[in-house]
Amino acid sequence: MQQLCFATNNKHKLAEVSQMLEGKFQLLSLQDIGCHEELPEEQDTLEGNSRQKAAYVWHNYKVNCFADDTGLEVEALNGAPGVYSARYAGPQRSDVGNINLLLQNLSGQINRKARFRTSITLLLNGHEHQFEGIVKGTIATVWQGNKGFGYDPVFMPEDYKQTFAEMSADAKNAISHRGRAMQQLVAFLQDS
Repeated sequence: MQQLCFATNNKHKLAEVSQMLEGKFQLLSLQDIGCHEELPEEQDTLEGNSRQKAAYVWHNYKVNCFADDTGLEVEALNGAPGVYSARYAGPQRSDVGNINLLLQNLSGQINRKARFRTSITLLLNGHEHQFEGIVKGTIATVWQGNKGFGYDPVFMPEDYKQTFAEMSADAKNAISHRGRAMQQLVAFLQDS
């Protein structure tokens, strides 16, 4: 079975992607390859951050890998928090703080349209490939549900009456931004 490292320190993302790849690839964590440092994320785009993280792992550990970066882009906030989604409320990367700030910034706002966008960079034998997944939706006015992570309790995907945090992992993965980008990645790997 082909081995792939997912270049992330986010245990929630690792579990989510591990479930998506189950039986198809052996997913390695950064700890599995001996990488214990914080990966750089210094770019001003999602694509740039995913490329930087994957390149760091490839150059330092010579392991086939992929990295993602995801942003919540809110129309009424001119695309914010975007590339700064994880650090929206500060460098401590608090989901609670991020959601509270988002809801505060959208207080009284009628336009609550948003989209989640994931960019994945795969480095396979030194060759780069990029994949993107997008899911459109709206931001709820209050927290709903206790599953998932990040902005899941306030993001309601288009054509659904539940937030991501109210859905089962399988239901969310079938339609999510990361799920859509991962489907492209898996299809590419199976055709390679």
